[in-house]
Amino acid sequence: MPTPPAATVTVTVLDAATWSARAAAHAEHADRLTAGHRARRSRHERHAIEDFLFEYYPASPAQLRRWHPGAGIALAAGADGPAPHAGWKWYATADDGTVGLDVEAFLAARGEAVRFIAGLLAATASRPAATSCFGLHEWAMVYRERPDEHRHPLPLRLGSAGTDAVVEAHRIRCTHIDAFRFFTPEAVGRNTVTPTRATQTAMEQPGCLHANMDVYKWALKLGPLVPGDLLLDCFTLAREIRTTDMRASPYDVTSYGLDPIAIETPDGKAAYVRRQREFAARSTTLRHRLLAVIGATERPPTG
Repeated sequence: MPTPPAATVTVTVLDAATWSARAAAHAEHADRLTAGHRARRSRHERHAIEDFLFEYYPASPAQLRRWHPGAGIALAAGADGPAPHAGWKWYATADDGTVGLDVEAFLAARGEAVRFIAGLLAATASRPAATSCFGLHEWAMVYRERPDEHRHPLPLRLGSAGTDAVVEAHRIRCTHIDAFRFFTPEAVGRNTVTPTRATQTAMEQPGCLHANMDVYKWALKLGPLVPGDLLLDCFTLAREIRTTDMRASPYDVTSYGLDPIAIETPDGKAAYVRRQREFAARSTTLRHRLLAVIGATERPPTG
């Protein structure tokens, strides 16, 4: 087993008024972002676009509203005693009553995962964005599939025959294993590459919408190392990308008040690429912010 990275974090102490205000502002922001989902859930309503963010990614609205200060921030006790974080996993209370993340303990338990995430984020951020896929991964997921087998309870915008014709008229190059693994059996052989879990770090690139949504997944997996504002920034981008992903998909999303991005047309392709490039730039910024969080916990080599 590799040795987990050692922690050497300079600690800044926040007084109770400051951290309480930050925690409250974070919770309010999270509540605004999840209001629609929570309202639908209370009515037992499904949403083919936004439910994905809470089913595929392992975080509930309640988890999103929980504020973490991040590594290197300690929370001073207030009039009511220590910060509530004192009872949360991976936090420790010092002799002076301040509460902060026990970075050493977290890395001892999760160091291997942290190293994998750092390697994947850095490799992806170092590559140029490939912008010629046009979102065809979603089309390949329904290629030659019966209507009762579709993943989402939405009609196909072009119908089954029209959808299959779009797939057959295009070159498919999906580099993301967690999109490719949902291709129908008939579509698998049409992909010009074969992404696997073993090649994920070597193949991931910032033009891929699903790879960019997954920046949110990696922020979640880094847990309390990630400050609350960064986590919500990752979630916000993932939500925007998910909407674009479904607008460019073969599904008819007009029932949600959304116009399609008709990637089978030149104008649709151009619109998709514009969004793709924007998401690539924003996701790369978030990757670097996550890498900075990880880097702040690592002891520089000596000698």
